[in-house]
Amino acid sequence: MQLSTTQYDQLERAIVDGTRLTIMRRGTEYIVIPERLRVADGREIIVARHPSTGHRLELVLDEIDALEVVR
Repeated sequence: MQLSTTQYDQLERAIVDGTRLTIMRRGTEYIVIPERLRVADGREIIVARHPSTGHRLELVLDEIDALEVVR
């Protein structure tokens, strides 16, 4: 998925505010709290935590099918 500038702004605001995101990847829905955005091997990765278990997740941006801020 290629994010638009509006989606990048929403992602960055969610990181700053600790707002939850809904991410669809390969038919699975993830609800996460993003912590930061990083680059590894030329790929952007969302570093996030699961809101109830606290487990860390790293979701590669180009593998994501959909991204939405939960309000």
